[in-house]
Amino acid sequence: MAKLGVNVDHVATLREARKTDYPDPFVAARTAVGLGVSCITVHLREDRRHIREQDVSRIRGIPSCRLNMELAADEDVVAFALKTRPEQVTIVPERREELTTEGGLDVAANPRLFSELAKRFQEKGITVSLFIDPEARQIEAAAKTGAEAVEINTAEYSETKTERDSLAALARVERAAKKARSLGLVVHAGHGLNYKNVGPVAAIEILEELNIGHSIVSQSVYDGFEEAVRTMMRLIESAGKKKG
Repeated sequence: MAKLGVNVDHVATLREARKTDYPDPFVAARTAVGLGVSCITVHLREDRRHIREQDVSRIRGIPSCRLNMELAADEDVVAFALKTRPEQVTIVPERREELTTEGGLDVAANPRLFSELAKRFQEKGITVSLFIDPEARQIEAAAKTGAEAVEINTAEYSETKTERDSLAALARVERAAKKARSLGLVVHAGHGLNYKNVGPVAAIEILEELNIGHSIVSQSVYDGFEEAVRTMMRLIESAGKKKG
């Protein structure tokens, strides 16, 4: 059954809108950890548009917090991650002009880069995951890098407008997950998942973790952060039980 990983980037986005010291992603992370989430995810971007180094360091110190740090292949950020030693890094593509991560890594185009990155992190005892689209060639390339895990990009599924397209995209995610598992990879998923569409993805038995951020932070405007996290956890657990 999949578990919930909570991304607190958009708590920092709200903070940066006014350049204040609140809301604090550390407080959100501590709250989510107290509720029993699988991990806390933060994306330290090259332009530091939301999460900052001090956020990562403070969250790293939360007792019982499994920290998943998203990052691009930027040497400055990589060096910081190697020093901070989160439990996991998820390598993602990054462009300055994008609002959020727009697609998966093209691991197949540069396998040597990702193999070398994976080795550097693993030498520090850090688990490596690669964020990829649900494509066989990318999964095969990811497995050859030596990374322990992949996160399947669910953007296509999340953005579909019709039931037919949604079912087709969901099937691609499931096929990708099965292929990744067959190659010995731990399989996560995320991007664009929300309270309305998370159920079918959570029902894919192979998936071990769903990373969700924007929808939880958005819902917390109405319900409060704790209740928003609890509700998402219930939806994921319910979907897993129905499938089983």
